[in-house]
Amino acid sequence: MDTPTASRALATEAVHAGRDDLARQGLHAPPIDLSTTYPSYDSQGEAARIDAFATTGAMPEGPPVYGRLGNPTVARFETALARLEGTESAVAFASGMAALSAVFLVRGSLGLRHVVAVRPLYGCSDHLLTAGLLGSEVTWTDPAGIAAALRPDTGLVMVESPANPTLAEIDLRAVAHACGSVPLLADNTFATPVLQRPAEHGARLVLHSATKYLGGHGDVLAGVVACDEEFAGRLRQVRFATGGVLHPLAGYLLLRGLATLPVRVRAASANAAELARRLAADPRVARVHYPRIGGAMIAFEVHGDPHQVIADVRLITPAVSLGSVDTLIQHPASISHRIVDTTDRKDAGVSDKLLRLSVGLEDVEDLWRDIDGALGRPDRGAGLYRYAAPPRGATSHNEPAPASAP
Repeated sequence: MDTPTASRALATEAVHAGRDDLARQGLHAPPIDLSTTYPSYDSQGEAARIDAFATTGAMPEGPPVYGRLGNPTVARFETALARLEGTESAVAFASGMAALSAVFLVRGSLGLRHVVAVRPLYGCSDHLLTAGLLGSEVTWTDPAGIAAALRPDTGLVMVESPANPTLAEIDLRAVAHACGSVPLLADNTFATPVLQRPAEHGARLVLHSATKYLGGHGDVLAGVVACDEEFAGRLRQVRFATGGVLHPLAGYLLLRGLATLPVRVRAASANAAELARRLAADPRVARVHYPRIGGAMIAFEVHGDPHQVIADVRLITPAVSLGSVDTLIQHPASISHRIVDTTDRKDAGVSDKLLRLSVGLEDVEDLWRDIDGALGRPDRGAGLYRYAAPPRGATSHNEPAPASAP
């Protein structure tokens, strides 16, 4: 697939990246290649191509070899996502956790099993590190302590910004500087390349649970790492060896999802900014977390019973995951971060009163009507709380997402 010679805006790349060769083939929609294997009448040449892949992880020239090594439809999505993130390459996997596991395995294979990480992270990412399931050892620290936590066997520094579920933000450029020569992995699932591109701030690896905003419709499970080609080659080797491949149909859906990513993120962000403003002024809400970068995610703590709020929504769907066109709400302490130790969870700001809202594309007035009804009377479950103004400590940044990509 061709690489454009001139720089294109993010909205243009979202529509055209990974599709640049279609018109010359007489096609408009990308084809879906469902083959698991491909014919070859040159067994010696095939052997040489497989040997080359085993050495570098670079995709073989010529026709595909085997579905576990690579797939043309998935490759289109990888090309497009790399363009949007501003990296040389991207490697897609069957889920976000499969993608993260592959990164750990790459570094671990070099004897670099130590990871420095900053909480909060997505609950399963936290668990994967803490439990040492892949032989890794983790040191948890705050951003200011990263440099001091590095060791000779440190293979990776991992951060998430905005973080799941508190939406805490990190200065990625400062963190990348503190990492020195150790690769920085930034989970960019919440922000997407529409709001930030971590590679521009020094991150070598950019992780996405592509299940979320990249797919955008709650119908595809996937993960992807955007990175330089050298690291991509190692990731492809791990993917081939472990089998964590992305199905071609999922690759097609993700490529289709990218075309509307900027429009969806900006529209949902405008809804979220307005809801954050209203929640911050509501006496039933103790605190609102909304990132300065904007985005479609809100976290808020209630005075009353958060489980009752979950039970009482009608338009909004109480469900795990995020980033879909419809609005979802969940209680992180019970679900997404249940697997994290209680003390660690609370130290990271994930209180038992916290709710996480993934704002979709519905009309904002309909969403507010549902939230307002679910919050109930101002005194429900809150004792004698009677606030006439936003509660102390509430934070809300009310500007919608920027109209152009950073």
